[in-house]
Amino acid sequence: MTDLSQIVKAYDVRGVVPAQWDEPLAELFGAAFVGVTAADAIVIGHDMRPSSPGLSGAFARGAAARGADVTQIGLCSTDELYFASGSLGLPGAMFTASHNPAQYNGIKMCRAGAAPVGQDTGLADIRALVERWSDEGAPAPATEPGTVTRRDVLGDYAAHLRGLVDLSGIRPLKVVVDAGNGMGGHTVPTVFAGLPLELDAMYFELDGSFPNHEANPLDPKNIVDLQARVRETGADLGLAFDGDADRCFVVDENGDPVSPSAITALVAARELAKHPGGTVIHNLITSWSVPEVVRESGGEPVRTRVGHSFIKEEMATTGAIFGGEHSAHYYFRDFWNADTGMLAAMHVLAALGGQQGPLSQLVAQYDRYAASGEINSTVDDQTGRLAAIKTAYQGRDGVTLDELDGLTVTADDWWFNVRASNTEPLLRLNVEARDTATAGRIRDEALAIIRG
Repeated sequence: MTDLSQIVKAYDVRGVVPAQWDEPLAELFGAAFVGVTAADAIVIGHDMRPSSPGLSGAFARGAAARGADVTQIGLCSTDELYFASGSLGLPGAMFTASHNPAQYNGIKMCRAGAAPVGQDTGLADIRALVERWSDEGAPAPATEPGTVTRRDVLGDYAAHLRGLVDLSGIRPLKVVVDAGNGMGGHTVPTVFAGLPLELDAMYFELDGSFPNHEANPLDPKNIVDLQARVRETGADLGLAFDGDADRCFVVDENGDPVSPSAITALVAARELAKHPGGTVIHNLITSWSVPEVVRESGGEPVRTRVGHSFIKEEMATTGAIFGGEHSAHYYFRDFWNADTGMLAAMHVLAALGGQQGPLSQLVAQYDRYAASGEINSTVDDQTGRLAAIKTAYQGRDGVTLDELDGLTVTADDWWFNVRASNTEPLLRLNVEARDTATAGRIRDEALAIIRG
């Protein structure tokens, strides 16, 4: 039996190419995806990694053999695949390993309307079918196989985004975009075409070997080039996309990173101006500023666990207009509750271009507290270390604990959260406080317990 324990994770599939994750296995996944979703038609896209066309083609063959008509949209960003799933009303599969290194690849899958496929909403069933067929042999083909056709949706995707955020009337802006040799190099030119933007393109060549830096802007070393270019050229801001371009990170005119929490708050305020009284989702490690801004803007903040499937589920349940995460995933009701970094970037451009001040001044009102950023610690016993933290803080005056996701400890002027990684022997710490000194003190105190 094929061991899928290191391939199936959370809401996507990742594996090292080619030892575990090859085309015969992708073909089985295509067949299983159709079986679990009961789809008679699906849509498939892929990123620029060398193995992606072959894997997506194999998935298409497996799906068609089971009777589903397959629409292949070819090279695309993950949010472009979500657009296709939403606009065409089809389940979808995107072949990408997102921000991961070049030797990886995987699948992100969704149901029709870009609804998530998570561990409890189909992924476990897909995995079970693939494991069974790997052991017993592939399923018999359908009596009437499906068709495989190609379709280009990039123009429609760009038009949809531009219909949601009007940039035509903003003041001219100079923007540096670092695509990291990922799919932003494919989508940005079409989305930004004809707008009052002077585009300085960095690493737009599609290259899954990532010759300049990894396409993971969450790691500070991967935005150094962008920061330097913004400072050298006097640009108004910089944007950095990850490998599959579903996340966007922002730096201001000084080259300083803008917190994803500040972007979440900014976009939330704009969305609430369009949808007064709406609900906004934020995960539990975004800044205190997010629920504050939502309330100040007349909205209702809802706190949730970290993760794609949890955010999407809560958005569907509450009818939320927008959701944001600390990792720069931004979710929009007007985009089928799916995440799109491009749409968030367009909101930032609209907000900046709609007034005369610099970005640093604009976002200062949304960046109110001192934060540690995420700090990872390798531990032998995740459960034991979490229990030790709970013991240390339980019963302290003025301190509350909750276990919505890991352990969150909150006081009047600070909070921190510790969560266990699902895939590595790590504990992840995030700290926020009303001032830098307090943030540092609480960080050190928590780390001393975590690291024993």
